[in-house]
Amino acid sequence: MTLGIVRASAPAEQRVALVPKVLSSLSKKGLEILVESKAGEGAQITDDAFREAGGRIVSGQEAWESDIIALVGPPSEDELDRLKSGATVVGFLQPLETPERMAQLADRGVTALAMELVPRISRAQKMDALSAMASLAGYKATLIAANHLPRFFPLLTTAAGTVRPANVTILGAGVAGLQAIATARRLGARVWGYDIREAAREEVKSLGAQFVELDLEIEDMQDEGGYAKALMDAKAKQQVELLVPHLAKSDVVITTALIPGRSAPTLVSQKAVEAMAPGSVIVDLAAASGGNCTLTVADEVMVHNGVQIIGHTNLPSTVPTDASFLYARTVSAMINEFVQDGVFQPNFEDEIFRASCVCHNGHIVHERVLSMIKS
Repeated sequence: MTLGIVRASAPAEQRVALVPKVLSSLSKKGLEILVESKAGEGAQITDDAFREAGGRIVSGQEAWESDIIALVGPPSEDELDRLKSGATVVGFLQPLETPERMAQLADRGVTALAMELVPRISRAQKMDALSAMASLAGYKATLIAANHLPRFFPLLTTAAGTVRPANVTILGAGVAGLQAIATARRLGARVWGYDIREAAREEVKSLGAQFVELDLEIEDMQDEGGYAKALMDAKAKQQVELLVPHLAKSDVVITTALIPGRSAPTLVSQKAVEAMAPGSVIVDLAAASGGNCTLTVADEVMVHNGVQIIGHTNLPSTVPTDASFLYARTVSAMINEFVQDGVFQPNFEDEIFRASCVCHNGHIVHERVLSMIKS
C-alpha cells in the first residue's frame, strides 16, 4: 500500500503530517511513501530530506491517490474529490465541528481516523496529538502575551528603581494551561491558575503557581477522558462573576478552556475586560471555538478599553518545525498500530481504533458524529 504525505492547504498552516525521522518505521511496515513536492516547506523540511529518508517525491495528485493519507487538517472540498474510494485518512479531521464533512468522506467510501478522538488511555499516549499540540500552544501563548505586554514579566531591580513582576492568570489547567503556567513562571511572573476540576489544584501548585479560589460549589467536574464538564447555566454565570475581581488585578490572562464538541465556555466577560488596566493582555486559546472571552475575534487582535485581546486559532503552526515533529510521532504511531505486512487492517475490536474511527465502508460509525448529522 502507498502512504501519501500531502501539503497542507489551509491558510497559514505550516505543519506537515509526517517528517523524515518517522519514515523508516513506516517503511518497515511495508508501506511505499509518496511525498507531495514541497509538502514540508512550511516546516523547513526539504524534498531532499524526505527523499533521503526513503520517500518518493511526487505530484500533489499522485500523493492524494495514495491508499493511506496523513493529514494535518480535514480535506477541503477540492481535496475530497482527489481521494480515491477505499482510502484511509489519518489526521486532525474536526469531526465534531464539521460532521457534514465526515458524511462526505463516508460517501466516498473513505475510512477516517480522527486524531482528536484518540482515547485518553495509557496505550494511546503515544498517539495523543491533542496534548502534543496543546503544550506548544500554551508555550507560545505565554511568549505572545509577554511580547504584547508593555511591561516586564520578571521582577527587575536596577539603580533607577525596582519594577514589580507581572501578574499572570491562566484559566484552564489542562495541558495547554499547565505549559502556560510553567512558561510564565520561567519568565519570572507571579502566576495564578484556575480550573473547575478539583484534580487540577495540585497540578497548578506543583508548578509554583497559586490556585484561584472561588466560592463556587462544584462536584465531579471531570469526565472519563479527563476533560472538564460543562457547568450548568447558573453556575457558569456565577463563575464568570466571581472571576472578575481576580482578573482585574491581572496584567495577563491566558484562557485555555475547551469542551470537545461544544462552544468554548465563557470565562472572561466584557465587565472583566473593562476592569483590567489599560495595556493588559488576554490571549484566548479557545478562539477557534468561539472564545473564552466574550470580546475575542478569531485570528484578530482586538483592543477594548486599552486591553489587547488576542485570538490566534492555530498557535502550533507558528512553531512548525517542532510541531510537525511531535505531530508526526503521534500520526505515525497510529498508522503503525493498524498496518500489518504493508496492509491497513481496520480493527473495531481495538479500543483505540473504535474510538478514533469516524467513518468506514460508506457509513458514519462514530455514534456522536452520527447523532450530530441526524439532529
